[in-house]
Amino acid sequence: MADAFIALGSNLGNRLHHLIASVDLLRSTEKIISIAPLYESSAYGYTEQPMFLNSAIMLQTTAEPLVLLERLKEIEKQVGRKQRIRWGPREIDLDIVFYDQLIMRNDRLTIPHPDFQNRRFVLQPLTDMAPGFISPLHQKTLLQLLNVCTDTTKLILTSTEWYPHGLKI
Repeated sequence: MADAFIALGSNLGNRLHHLIASVDLLRSTEKIISIAPLYESSAYGYTEQPMFLNSAIMLQTTAEPLVLLERLKEIEKQVGRKQRIRWGPREIDLDIVFYDQLIMRNDRLTIPHPDFQNRRFVLQPLTDMAPGFISPLHQKTLLQLLNVCTDTTKLILTSTEWYPHGLKI
């Protein structure tokens, strides 16, 4: 079993519903260990788009990284994600940030997720769940990375218990 950290984001439609539906679908194949609090933030990069809801989950999986990636892409389709411009608005976005201590880079998947350490909306939920987790790329804890993150995007904590189906954060 591998521990994987998945970042969740939505800024179109019923954002909370998209996040809940994604976690529900993930629970059908993976063991969810922890769910981070829910934050609202402005978009990163291409900023002319609606506000995001962001969170993260930690799960245990027997799936290899590329198989897990395919599961996440299928869940995005099931929840209603449509292909648009890169880094643009989306119904749901599910990204593998970490997979144990694996460092992987190929044409389909990069682990740890590229640039995660510069994105407060990714780092904060991950740090809430596992502040002492050590990034295999940086050899620093998530808390250390958050403390030196230069992203000034404001995060608004919206809920510490947003997932209604029996898992505690």
